[in-house]
Amino acid sequence: MERIYDKKRIADCIAHSKYHAVLDSLDIDFYLIQYEKGELVCSPYESELLFKIVEQGVINIYFIRDDGTRYSLSNGTTDYFLGDMELFYPPNANIYAEAVESLVCISFSIEKHKETLLCNTRFLQLICGSLSAKIGLMTTMDAAPASLTERVRSYMKYKCSDGTLKGIEQAAFHLHCSARQLQRILNQCESAGSVRKIGKGTYKLLQ
Repeated sequence: MERIYDKKRIADCIAHSKYHAVLDSLDIDFYLIQYEKGELVCSPYESELLFKIVEQGVINIYFIRDDGTRYSLSNGTTDYFLGDMELFYPPNANIYAEAVESLVCISFSIEKHKETLLCNTRFLQLICGSLSAKIGLMTTMDAAPASLTERVRSYMKYKCSDGTLKGIEQAAFHLHCSARQLQRILNQCESAGSVRKIGKGTYKLLQ
């Protein structure tokens, strides 16, 4: 991830944005963020609440349940909003956005500019349209089929601190499988080199 503060490049991106008229009416501090393929654009671990508009590239937005099941919520391309829900609600601890390819976003702080944003009628109209479209998409989505191995990896990646699973019985409960099944999957993953056993009942996911 790289933050870009070059004023000319920022102005060029805003000028080419579908929302340039509204963005030009906002007296706020814009900057660009560039992500590489595979980087998380949004996650529950972000320390700063940002509004982002995809200027270039594609993102995949998904929801991870406690049992590791992955729901695909949406694919976002140019002009897609990230942070529209966070204007009104705390961030969802299970939603992630990942760069499918090299990505550039027009960005600004929600917390710093929240009062300005909520007082701008034209901006709020854009937010209403964005949220309505997302709600419509979510009603037609379902969980992506996943093997137990995939769910174990998702559980370790998104639900375990530092990708480290501690306690077979407890993890098996969350994954809705038996401890024996989970142990077999972990043994297979260890043999394949995707996880490493670092203690009794403790395994670390290798990226």
